[in-house]
Amino acid sequence: MSSDDVAIRVENLSKCYQIYDRPQDRLRQSIMPRLQRLAGRTPTQYFREFWALRDVSFEIRRGETVGIIGRNGSGKSTLLQIICGTLTPTSGTVETHGRIAALLELGSGFNPEFTGRENVYMNGAVLGLSTEDIDARFDDIAAFADIGGFLAQPVKSYSSGMIVRLAFAVQAMVDPDILIVDEALAVGDEKFQRKCFSRLEELKSRGTAILFVSHSTQQVVELCEKALLLERGERLLFSFPLGVTRAYQELIYAPIEEQARLINEYQKTSVSGSEIEDGGCRVFGSTIMSEANVFDPMLVPDTRTVYPLQGAEISEIRILDSAGRSVNLLSMGAEYQFIVSGRMLTDSRQLHVGLHIRAVSGVVITGQRYPAEGRFIGQMKKDERFRVEFGFKMNLLPGTYFVGGGVWSTQEPNCLHRILDATMFRVIPEAELHSFGYVDVVSHEPNIEIL
Repeated sequence: MSSDDVAIRVENLSKCYQIYDRPQDRLRQSIMPRLQRLAGRTPTQYFREFWALRDVSFEIRRGETVGIIGRNGSGKSTLLQIICGTLTPTSGTVETHGRIAALLELGSGFNPEFTGRENVYMNGAVLGLSTEDIDARFDDIAAFADIGGFLAQPVKSYSSGMIVRLAFAVQAMVDPDILIVDEALAVGDEKFQRKCFSRLEELKSRGTAILFVSHSTQQVVELCEKALLLERGERLLFSFPLGVTRAYQELIYAPIEEQARLINEYQKTSVSGSEIEDGGCRVFGSTIMSEANVFDPMLVPDTRTVYPLQGAEISEIRILDSAGRSVNLLSMGAEYQFIVSGRMLTDSRQLHVGLHIRAVSGVVITGQRYPAEGRFIGQMKKDERFRVEFGFKMNLLPGTYFVGGGVWSTQEPNCLHRILDATMFRVIPEAELHSFGYVDVVSHEPNIEIL
């Protein structure tokens, strides 16, 4: 890679913090080791070392968007702060080329006592713009933020959404060479997020390098050319986003005893320099389905949301294979029954039962309704039980999905009971895939004819 193409070069970057168990240990550390050296003794260390980053290396080209993913505490924010220059590394180097704009924390860089207008000029000056430069950009910044008369009000009176609107407008409208965004866009509403992503695409086309931290793996796949997976401060993978995000999902949902093996496997791949193929053809972990490997007890949603009981109660949503076994590790192309069971708490009329399957991003991929659209279960009485079987042929592509369901009525209250993310499942990859996205609609293997 030509040095002219490099926007960010990180080499063997490490950051170590000294952790003191007691305040007096900090004082001892500042005095005792010096005295012990003067006395010819081996200095005593009064702190514990915590390595937030350890030997992380990667390069980002101009016009390239790179997603950074990892669990909380993996070192993502520390890495960004060092690249921005707000933290000093313990060892290693960071080389950046051009103006850096960063959106690291909600409201960071804003003086809450200043008005929005005053903060725009202050932040512009920090980014190296003259007053004339900011004057020329101000109308565009104000239009992008779209907070109206609040620009003349102190920032301390802003909502979190207004703060992120103004912050992103300032950082993105100054035409940076490097833009760093750390989860801030999660605060904005959907329309504003779409406007932000459109601006990111525009900056990218102009050669801006973008570092994008998000817990939304779908956004990383859609926006980025590469993804960096961090775990406990170490680089596990730096490769194509789809493969890296799938490896990340496999890691966070793996049983504790499996995680160490997966981390070791990822590190070997990273050290060897081999890349995970986009489209999921390169797969980590077990991919062989067997009777002992159809249900993972650790595959339990953290996002389960139970609606109030208002006439019915869903007691269970589960998945059965053709042999009647409860499963959550599914094979592509196989048929499964998704069961919604429950009971009525009141007499109700004009009912239907629905089930939906969502991607990790939350988007509904597919769903079913019983009875069919426009039809209803005429009546069910209090204490009657129901069990609805929804048949699915598993045409979803490899990945992790979430299942929820509900009971509705045309009467009030409309929603008798509903559970979001009641259970989850993972579709196990096959050896070869020709599809991408969410659904495999390939009828036969592609062929090529050279004319």
